[in-house]
Amino acid sequence: MKTEFQNGVLTAYLEGEIDHDSAAGIRAQVDASAQSLKPSLLRLDFSRVGFMDSSGVGLVMGRYRMMKLLGGMLHVVNIPDRLYRIFAMSGLEGLGVLR
Repeated sequence: MKTEFQNGVLTAYLEGEIDHDSAAGIRAQVDASAQSLKPSLLRLDFSRVGFMDSSGVGLVMGRYRMMKLLGGMLHVVNIPDRLYRIFAMSGLEGLGVLR
């Protein structure tokens, strides 16, 4: 996973498969970066994610809560169609984080 911080926006470019095992590593990296940089916006870019199970939904929900505590916002961007349905069914659509 690659991250980029510019103008108060931290973007995490996720790739590959997001399952129980990989989600823990992603979570640790994103949280460490967000805690140290204190971005006003965290963007999770899913354009290179090929597979995701419910762990991906948990990953997003946890980052949403973290950003709320930090006084920032979360956007989930570039979601492939096959993954968007999982996000929509999980209720994330109602939080306004899906872009």
